[in-house]
Amino acid sequence: MSADVTTAADAAPTDAPPAPRAERVSHALARDVTLPGGAGTLVLVTIDNGLDHTKPTTLGPQGMAELTATLTAVRERVQAGQVQAVAVTGKPYFLAAGADLTQVAGVVSRDEALQLGRQGHAAYALLQDMGVPTFAFVNGVALGGGLELALNCQYRTVAADVRALALPETGLGLVPGWGGAYVVPRLVGVQAALDVILARPAANKPYTAQQAAQVGLVDVVLDTADFLEESIRWAARVVTGEVVVERRPLDDEATWRAVTDAARQRLDATIAGSRPAPYRALDLVAAARTASRDEAFAAEDEALADLIMSDEMRASVYSFGLLSSGKRPVGAPDKALARPVTRVGIVGAGLMAAQIALLFAQRLGVPVVMRDLDDERVAKGLEAVQAGVERLTSSGRLSESAASRLLGSIRGTTRLEDLAGCDFVIEAVTEVLSLKKRVFAEVEQVVAPDAILATNTSALSITAMAADLQHPERVVGLHFFNPVAAMPLVEVIHAEHTSPEALATGVAVAATLRKTAVLCADRPGFVVNRLLVLLLGVIVDAVEKGTPVEVADRALRPLGLPMPPFELFDLVGPAVGLHVLTSLREDLGDRFPRSPGLVRLVEEGTTVVLPAPAKGLPKPVNPAIQATFDAAREGELLAQPLDEAGVLDAVLTALTVEVGHMLDEQVVATPQQIDLCLILGAGWGFHLGGLTPYLDRTGYSERLLGHRLLPDGVANVRSA
Repeated sequence: MSADVTTAADAAPTDAPPAPRAERVSHALARDVTLPGGAGTLVLVTIDNGLDHTKPTTLGPQGMAELTATLTAVRERVQAGQVQAVAVTGKPYFLAAGADLTQVAGVVSRDEALQLGRQGHAAYALLQDMGVPTFAFVNGVALGGGLELALNCQYRTVAADVRALALPETGLGLVPGWGGAYVVPRLVGVQAALDVILARPAANKPYTAQQAAQVGLVDVVLDTADFLEESIRWAARVVTGEVVVERRPLDDEATWRAVTDAARQRLDATIAGSRPAPYRALDLVAAARTASRDEAFAAEDEALADLIMSDEMRASVYSFGLLSSGKRPVGAPDKALARPVTRVGIVGAGLMAAQIALLFAQRLGVPVVMRDLDDERVAKGLEAVQAGVERLTSSGRLSESAASRLLGSIRGTTRLEDLAGCDFVIEAVTEVLSLKKRVFAEVEQVVAPDAILATNTSALSITAMAADLQHPERVVGLHFFNPVAAMPLVEVIHAEHTSPEALATGVAVAATLRKTAVLCADRPGFVVNRLLVLLLGVIVDAVEKGTPVEVADRALRPLGLPMPPFELFDLVGPAVGLHVLTSLREDLGDRFPRSPGLVRLVEEGTTVVLPAPAKGLPKPVNPAIQATFDAAREGELLAQPLDEAGVLDAVLTALTVEVGHMLDEQVVATPQQIDLCLILGAGWGFHLGGLTPYLDRTGYSERLLGHRLLPDGVANVRSA
């Protein structure tokens, strides 16, 4: 092990994980409401934690106990003939955002985990067994256990402006454990239920009110302005029989089995057993057709208990926490130092430049000028901008008038002088250091001395880029990921001379663009590209040494990454991947392997992957590239080919060593920043916790670095 990796042991975590914060108790407040039309009395139970909208309503043990007590008292009144209907609703903007994950992650035994599931079922069963019609008035966010609260009622209204209805549990290493896995397929059908429980969580796509009504999760969408009053009137009409809500018949056994069998095959093709939660959820749905309610709820309890005590679930909660903490970037200067940005210049008019121009104009609301060398390039850039605006308009995310204003705020030019009035200029030209240096030298001659210069470089040295400028301190890196609008990460790079003002401006711009900023030192590849290109380099190196391409492509399936390595390689672009791999090798040495086969692949333009067999399935590697790699060896003696486990070991070994180097070099301040970058910039699953929790729980960090990267219990079930 090299000396600088060993030095990382100096920063080895020794602290115990922080204790979970105290539960924010959500109270269940009951009041009587007289139903119109002589329909009787409705008891309205409001779930409210007594805090403002920045502290979402969540359901923890104490809150669930209070809900149980309140509903029990209401049922006694129902049995006494005093109540004709019961409804639940929430404080402004929230019904409930699900279970309190900080409490769940603090569970230390399976028995305690089992009790969490049983407690929720006991409370929600009271709604099913109330003896009078029960309603959920969904006035805001309803996620996980919050949506299940509504689903255990007989009827559901929803406010028209609600945009977050979902059961996201399988994306968090759990299952819908308070009735969702049983109720949803019986309510909306097994096919739609698997979209609710498996597909939507995987894509992080909650339902809007209208979408939820269309699929059958809710019964009626009501205007937001007088939602509660309209919900009460609608409930009265249900109680009197004026409104009858028809329910779909239960799917037949053959349909149920065919749908769940197909879903299992899809899971095998996409996540390949890399995490247990989706499979456990599918098992529950598969059994829901014939199981009794009590049997189904008991099965949910057992699955929930197993998963709460899994490392994948703890890593998922850790990931979720990283996203929240990412709103306050580690190491960012005082935001008061940020310079105002009133006019933006973009140097370049290619694909990335056009995307950046559109995002800046849309989110910053300032004029943007995009400059390139000739009219043809400028025209293509503006066409790309217009196409992006048309996509926003056709999808309903932008009105026609807003689209016109947006297009009017972006103009193209070939004149360098047109950048003169810009106080923030970002270059997005080809990844050639000499070209970028020349761009900055030219721009510096026309902009004000205090204008901020930014670069979208993905791997080049920003210090070198700014070295010959009169004011190198105003240069900062803003590395966006493709597609720019969709990818939530921006690596904000501080070069050797970057001033606090320039860095603060970069962070502020990222925040205004609604991106998560991670501050990185000016080291080769920063975080995401350094690790992803190394991963791809090790895969390609295994093929160079005789491992069949199909074996190498399957090797990372246990990680459950968003796509196989050769599909990722195709997405990056073989020429780009080769360029970055070569530059990282020049800067960082032989840890980044040489690849004659890759050179030949780029020269010949060989197709890397074939079309996906179906939408959403991985793209298979093109077997033809095997011949390309074989020919590049020119008869050289092969090393012993690796099997899938051997390739995975080589990848994890290389990544562990590189993480050690990166922390020693202080590329980022903490291992958590590496994880945040991989989750947001590379789409790594929550179940991994990024990278470092996986290296800890598989023993790579202790074996190769001599210590864990995170304290025991932070992103795993704490060792006994």
